[in-house]
Amino acid sequence: MNSAPLETPPAVHAVRVTGLTKTFGSGDAKTVALKGIDFETREGELHLVVGPSGCGKTTLLSVVAGTLEWDSGSVTVFGQHLNQLSRGAVTAFRGRNIGFIFQQFNLIPTINCVENVSVPLLLGGVHRREAEERAAEMLKRVGLGEKIQARPTSLSGGQQQRVAIARALVHEPRLIICDEPTSALDSVTGHQIMELLAGAARAPGRCVIIVTHDPRTYNFADRITEMEDGRVRSVLAGEAIRSFLTTHR
Repeated sequence: MNSAPLETPPAVHAVRVTGLTKTFGSGDAKTVALKGIDFETREGELHLVVGPSGCGKTTLLSVVAGTLEWDSGSVTVFGQHLNQLSRGAVTAFRGRNIGFIFQQFNLIPTINCVENVSVPLLLGGVHRREAEERAAEMLKRVGLGEKIQARPTSLSGGQQQRVAIARALVHEPRLIICDEPTSALDSVTGHQIMELLAGAARAPGRCVIIVTHDPRTYNFADRITEMEDGRVRSVLAGEAIRSFLTTHR
């Protein structure tokens, strides 16, 4: 008897956004940043969001991260409807599940690198000694093993970026949200960081979303969402990404 072919399990959505709108200001100063956005990211995926400055990319990710309230629409992250949570519950959910890589780094200048990277672990209740051991190991993985005791102010911009990346990864969040993570990095280091992020994205039950203008990152993507003027222009995957690469090098 022939056995039935195995079916591919359905993709599990890590993030699903439907009909999302966001407006800043009012009256003559009113700016509509998001105009009915539909967006989704699956577990095991590295998803890039691209488009011109001011098109709504960072606003979209801020909403998904739970750091910005929105006007209408629904936002679900790992099955949790964020619009059904209080602000305090959103903050707790974010601390457990989301890691951030900010374009401005947001490092604490008065403490050293290993202490900066330890912060998410300490906030999660990890003992200081264990937190610093895990932070030191993550700094080694981003190529900064010799800078563990250095303060951020003594580092170059690219080194500070790598400290910020280590901090975002150290507590192994399910969703990593990045704003231009390779912007301050040379090509070799940028490639290494993207390999690290791609590995994090494909770990079970996780994903990475990156806002970027850097074409060096495009060939790491499982999907690319193009935005323009507060709307999704296109969503690319597979062969469509390869075609996109030929026109955006």
